[in-house]
Amino acid sequence: MNYVIIGNGTAAVGTIEGIRTVDPDGAITVISDEIYPVYGRPLISYLLLGKTTEDKMLHYRPTDFYEKNGVKTLFGRTATKIDPSAKTVLLEGGETVPYDKLCICTGSRPFVPPMEGLDTVPNKTSFMTLDDAKRLDAMLGDQNDKRVLIIGAGLIGLKCAEGIHQRVKHLTVIDLAPRILPNVLTETPAAIIQRHLESKGVQFILGDSVARFDGNTATLQSGGTVDFDILVVAVGVRPNTELAAGAGCEVNRGIHIDEHSATTVPDIFAAGDCTVSHDIAAGTDRILAILPNAYMQGETAGKTMAGGSACFDKAIPMNASGFLGLHMITAGSYDGEQYLEHDGENYKLLVTRDNHLVGFILIGDVDRAGIYTALIREQTPLNTIDFDLIREKPQLMAFSRAERAKQLGGAH
Repeated sequence: MNYVIIGNGTAAVGTIEGIRTVDPDGAITVISDEIYPVYGRPLISYLLLGKTTEDKMLHYRPTDFYEKNGVKTLFGRTATKIDPSAKTVLLEGGETVPYDKLCICTGSRPFVPPMEGLDTVPNKTSFMTLDDAKRLDAMLGDQNDKRVLIIGAGLIGLKCAEGIHQRVKHLTVIDLAPRILPNVLTETPAAIIQRHLESKGVQFILGDSVARFDGNTATLQSGGTVDFDILVVAVGVRPNTELAAGAGCEVNRGIHIDEHSATTVPDIFAAGDCTVSHDIAAGTDRILAILPNAYMQGETAGKTMAGGSACFDKAIPMNASGFLGLHMITAGSYDGEQYLEHDGENYKLLVTRDNHLVGFILIGDVDRAGIYTALIREQTPLNTIDFDLIREKPQLMAFSRAERAKQLGGAH
């Protein structure tokens, strides 16, 4: 069997490891337009912060990962077309790579909205890849005298702010939304994190946007101006679906896959940020660009491609992050009956609906959040556990003996 994977992120790693649990011998080829072995993308802010190094980032898997798994790597090569009838992938330059089974793990790319005068800004970058981080690092230099403007107060923009706040003279974050992390948090927890970041010197301009750029000056829709030396565009991302669409796969914002990570085209699978997942917490189909889902989709694809039996039907939105020492974990949907604890330092919101936990927000004390996540993923009926105890303090003793064994990996 000849397996080909386009992309080299978390979903691709899941695919490789999924294949090898079923087929130890089939040929695997990974095509990636980046020149690096797989690395932890969320760590790029810590690279700028000085909490990690490029060498450590490139050890998301051991240095012999590809060799040990018998993987041929085509790094720095761009796939331009998939021909499902010939079962080939065309590379830039004209070379073709044949496949029996193909997995598309192309991830996403920064979304740069049309902004007047953007081409007049001399020092600008996005913030998604290791090369982006290295480019920003070079722009910042060693003098701590730069003024940085970040467009976007979502996770990418705020992680960028965390990574550089000690290395700049002034840092401003602008977002059209009325609060930070608008796609992740409700108003109160968003305000908690905003105050924390402001206490560290980050300035926010919310409910406003850039009307135009004139070199190193941004004129806002409200009429104000912001002068800067470096611009970071972190407005959002868009799934890379063009190869899949060109191959005839069903695409609607993201690539449509079933619970086996199969697309609508035979022998073509997909996993990760480029796909549409079924969010079991909200009961809707949506793009869930998070690492755990990407890995599990990839692992499912790999096992299925190799002839095994695998299914992933427990996708939920989930974010675990920290902002200059303040930790946050969120998961699921916030539509339902709410239970709230807020003591000033810690914030806990649990959301239940129809006898199930469907979502939560934890800020500050995030210990044992995994228990809440498991309740959502497994869709555990709350009347089968001591939810009053778990609500106050998550612990395994609130589960039945059989459920505890399952949570600990002793039963399936």
